[in-house]
Amino acid sequence: MYLDQRQPEVSDSTLQAHRYRLGHFVEWCENVAEIDNLNNLTGRDLQRYKIWRREDGDLNNVSLVTQLSTLRVFIRWCEDIDAVEPGTHDKILMPSLSKNEDRRTVTLGKAAAKKLIEYLRQFKFASRTHALVELLWHTGMRIGAAHALDIDDYNPEEQYVELHHRPKSGTRLKNKEAGERYVALSTEVCDALDSYIKYEREKAADDDGRQPLFTSRHGRPAKSSLRDSIYRITRPCQYTGECPHDREIESCEAMENNKASTCPSSVSPHAIRRGSITYHLSEDVPEKVVSDRMNVSLDVLEKHYDRRTERKKSEQRRDYTDEL
Repeated sequence: MYLDQRQPEVSDSTLQAHRYRLGHFVEWCENVAEIDNLNNLTGRDLQRYKIWRREDGDLNNVSLVTQLSTLRVFIRWCEDIDAVEPGTHDKILMPSLSKNEDRRTVTLGKAAAKKLIEYLRQFKFASRTHALVELLWHTGMRIGAAHALDIDDYNPEEQYVELHHRPKSGTRLKNKEAGERYVALSTEVCDALDSYIKYEREKAADDDGRQPLFTSRHGRPAKSSLRDSIYRITRPCQYTGECPHDREIESCEAMENNKASTCPSSVSPHAIRRGSITYHLSEDVPEKVVSDRMNVSLDVLEKHYDRRTERKKSEQRRDYTDEL
């Protein structure tokens, strides 16, 4: 009932994450605590679940907080429909986190991004992966936003893409209508997109008759397919010819099908987004501009995306104050 109620409100990936996290609670209720009626759920039960989840799942504090936060949202909803006693969600006690413990740090840095794009321009020019990497690095957009683009959303003459939330035809933006925006592109990115569209793009429609910008032979590829493309191309051996982990490239596990993410140095699309945002900030692009362009609040921008060192921030502030 909870998932059905949330479905029109959240993205598919968020719904899937909630289904996964709450599945552990359902398992605990059924197989460990033998609870078959949430009306009887107590704070003591929730504390026992927290201990079980931490030990059985071997979770660190950050992962445990994430799972308990989802559980708290679910229990609060249960209160609204009289499924549990009022105030039960407040009895879920969160582990304490250190100041920066919940900040994710995996980032595609400026130097690596430069090498990767140089490689793609020289050896994989106009490929789908090339066009996708250029777009993600230049705009810092989420992979879900790139996946949602139709070819008509791209304006090569005025050099921008237009992002739309279209849940009825299968593509959502994380922030829904609030994520809709125009995003300006550079000449280099447009060259990559134009060449991809002209020479490499599969002319295929999706199941709703829309013409995706990024396609496969069957229409609009799954987001997981685009994500796998990023993991594959960001293995350093692919764009530098060398392995920083002293592995034998030919026999490396990460070279097997669907195992590129096991490479310690490959990164997800979100790491490209994080690196792009940090790069924009390091180049003195104002935070408000980055916030609007990347569709992220200023608070979240500072906490989760800005990977500049305190020394770098200090030097950038100096540029504004030296002449005062």
